[in-house]
Amino acid sequence: MCRELGAAVGIDAHGDVAEAVRAATDGRGADVIFDPVGGDAFRASQRCVAPEGKILLVGFAGGEVHDIAANRVLLGNYSVLGLYVGAYSHGEANAVRRAVHDELMGLLAHGTLRPLVSREVGLEDVPAALEALRDRQVIGRVVAHPVG
Repeated sequence: MCRELGAAVGIDAHGDVAEAVRAATDGRGADVIFDPVGGDAFRASQRCVAPEGKILLVGFAGGEVHDIAANRVLLGNYSVLGLYVGAYSHGEANAVRRAVHDELMGLLAHGTLRPLVSREVGLEDVPAALEALRDRQVIGRVVAHPVG
């Protein structure tokens, strides 16, 4: 599905992700890794980030908070950056968040961005939809409608 949507490479998350990234980059590794999962995904990221690359931590959806070994970062010559979106909800940062949100909504309204919605459910089906998300049976988004 990723290739159909324009990605140059698709990697199966159930396999050895670090090895697949290294193979896809001729051994170099990824320049930027976006990690909202943590745990095993973060450990795999550390094994396949390119020298002078960046790992962007944005959450712990997998439930395990990252342990970052400074020696790995130093010897691998890469950066680990944290981004807590909640920090952008106050003061001047809130204005930046709102401006970005407004721009994204404009792109959606004009059809420039088209989110992939794989399933729409009523509130009664939200528990099953969450299980499908957890079990990686969903590609794209699940939309829950508050009224059936």
